Amino acid sequence: MGLRKNPNNMSQKIFIKTFGCQMNEYDSNRIFDSVKKIGYEKTKKYEEANCYLLNTCHIRDKAKEKVYSEIGRVKKIFRSKKKPLVIITGCVAQAENQEMLKREPYIDLVIGPQAYHKINDTILSYTKKKKKIEETEFDAISKFKYLSKIKNEAGKVSSFLTIQEGCDKFCHFCVVPYTRGPEYSRPFEQILDEAKYLADNGAKEIVLLGQNVNAYDNEGHRLSDLILNIEKLPEIKRIRYTTSHPKDMTEDLIEVYKTSKKLMPLVHLPVQSGSNKILKSMNRKHTIEEYLNTFDKLKQINARIEFSSDFIIGYPGEENQDFKDTFSLIEKIKFINSYSFIFSPRPGTVAENLELIEKKISIERLEKIQTILLENQVRMNKSLEGKVIDILVENLTEDKSKAFGRSEYMTSVIFNGKKSDIGKIVQVRIKDSNRNTLFGEVITNSNQKVA
Repeated sequence: MGLRKNPNNMSQKIFIKTFGCQMNEYDSNRIFDSVKKIGYEKTKKYEEANCYLLNTCHIRDKAKEKVYSEIGRVKKIFRSKKKPLVIITGCVAQAENQEMLKREPYIDLVIGPQAYHKINDTILSYTKKKKKIEETEFDAISKFKYLSKIKNEAGKVSSFLTIQEGCDKFCHFCVVPYTRGPEYSRPFEQILDEAKYLADNGAKEIVLLGQNVNAYDNEGHRLSDLILNIEKLPEIKRIRYTTSHPKDMTEDLIEVYKTSKKLMPLVHLPVQSGSNKILKSMNRKHTIEEYLNTFDKLKQINARIEFSSDFIIGYPGEENQDFKDTFSLIEKIKFINSYSFIFSPRPGTVAENLELIEKKISIERLEKIQTILLENQVRMNKSLEGKVIDILVENLTEDKSKAFGRSEYMTSVIFNGKKSDIGKIVQVRIKDSNRNTLFGEVITNSNQKVA
């Protein structure tokens, strides 16, 4: 389906702009893998595009308005040129669907995240009939069956691999169940085949993705099974996964940290709040006691394991004690890298109509939370100064004067590497650091596996 070539499109160029999470980045790459089959080449220049595709995210505030603002920019750029084919994909496309075509006539196609397998046929149909189309049915099975027939040509040292989509948790603040649909786990062998292809084409690290990645369950195979099987690929040196839910942090997954030699020691486990009262109001389905139990188990397995998280500050009903509970949790766990935001309601969610707390209070609380989170992050980076750590080299810096890679904890590292280091794990002595980046010098090159 959609694999036939279009002789009229052989010189067509597509510009893809991606908002949001790593899953959107993965989707954008796979969309391009698909449209290549009908003759599209990728361009990094707006002005030479025959097709402009905006892959959208609905998680952050004003996501919808950002889309229309972006389309406004495109209209200005192409005011004196032939209009490109304009496609909106992603979660805003799913949430708004037909409304987008009505509100902005410049948009030609609206395609939801579970309909990417239809993108080639949709483009060809529009090219032939010039009839605007909206494709937003939930059909993850057909989508991944189709994508499994098209090779993942990301070609990156660190490559994303989506294993699971959708969510059945229905947190009261979240739109994902409505924009990505119910939880769906891709077939086990399909994922392993894609991992093997990525490894054969230069990937040294695989990042397994899902809205609830640790809810993965396909015919009895869990995330732990995927990790242990992907670990068998000799080309793969590192494995990560995101984003996980505390409720799905099962014993088999925790146990993998005992045996795996390639699973990185950073656990991104969004807690959202340190207050059980607020967690219940959010419908998070986990308690702080359960969260701390998972933390303790993992720390006992490997003291080097560190945590990162997400926090929603100023959720409706958050009182001073609830905020203090969140602050205390951060002090206890010392998250080394986290995201924190003031609550903003999303249309269609349970929390949309809840009474907001005073904005001034939310801002003050967020500043306090971000201050302590930053202190933890800076302290962690400072603690590495003078030490030798393993870095997976991903590329050279833009001016080609330095190499860029990441530590086991996903921290960016810039050092005096060279092009031949790309794809290797090298040992770097850290000389300096700031809040986000480590700076160092290579002391030796090796292809050693990392613990």
